[in-house]
Amino acid sequence: MSNPLPPPPPSTHHHQHQPLNIITPATTSATTMTSDANREYRKGNWTIQETVTLITAKRLDDERRAKPSTSSPSKPGELRWKWIENYCWDHGCFRSQNQCNDKWDNLLRDYKKVRQYQSSHSQSQSSHPFLSYWSMERHQRKLHNLPTNMSPEVFEALNDVLQRKLNTQQQPHLHQPSFSQSSEQLPLKTDQNPPEIDAPVTVSEESDSSETESSENLDSKTKRKKVRKIGSSIMRSASVLAQTLKSCEENKEKRQQQVMELEQRRLQIEETRNEVNRKGFTDLVAAMTNLSGAIQSLIANHYDQTY
Repeated sequence: MSNPLPPPPPSTHHHQHQPLNIITPATTSATTMTSDANREYRKGNWTIQETVTLITAKRLDDERRAKPSTSSPSKPGELRWKWIENYCWDHGCFRSQNQCNDKWDNLLRDYKKVRQYQSSHSQSQSSHPFLSYWSMERHQRKLHNLPTNMSPEVFEALNDVLQRKLNTQQQPHLHQPSFSQSSEQLPLKTDQNPPEIDAPVTVSEESDSSETESSENLDSKTKRKKVRKIGSSIMRSASVLAQTLKSCEENKEKRQQQVMELEQRRLQIEETRNEVNRKGFTDLVAAMTNLSGAIQSLIANHYDQTY
């Protein structure tokens, strides 16, 4: 059993949310549908209320499909996300089925990133203090490659839905709550700490997870491409660095060789100058000797002529 995942703190950090309206239990038929032709879908960022409504619709759809009832039969050809769109539309979330599908995929991806970070770092034996995701500033979350706007309310709601689905898959023969009993909108606990999570939840989806898997595969391919690019850049940099070092060594050897040649030339010049000096001194001594002999000869000849 894995260590409990640290719970997120109250939702007062980072986010200022508008008060959320708690929706009363809905009928099992997912309400009366509005004509698609008259629908004008909302665009832009999702609000917390819209996100929680989507999570509630997804939970109810999972329960509806896991245990069909006579009051809300699951039609074989029924589009899953169309049912979710209708539920959201009738509860103030004016989004299309494609928007709901994309948002759900993004929620799962962000949820798994936060859960993995919290679980891995809380169990780490590192001497550095653990910085919880819920204590991070926006730039710190971005630095750790984590979603920057995951709120504790959304995290709780997602964990509840996925934990229910996991329990349903692990205990298929146990009695499941009826749809009418569980059709209430997920409450948001904004005035107290969220409950602790007993164990990491394994995210498992059926056909509606195909786009999530495709998105993850795309992310993996993108990461692999980035890794290959970084690897090739490192190889090129290493090659340039090796060539530069080799060139520096060659230049150093050339400089040393030039210095040695200059030193040899200096020694040769010094030796030649010394040799010239020695020869000049010898020649001078010989010239003075010859001059002295000539003077003596002249003196001797002078005396001979006089006497």
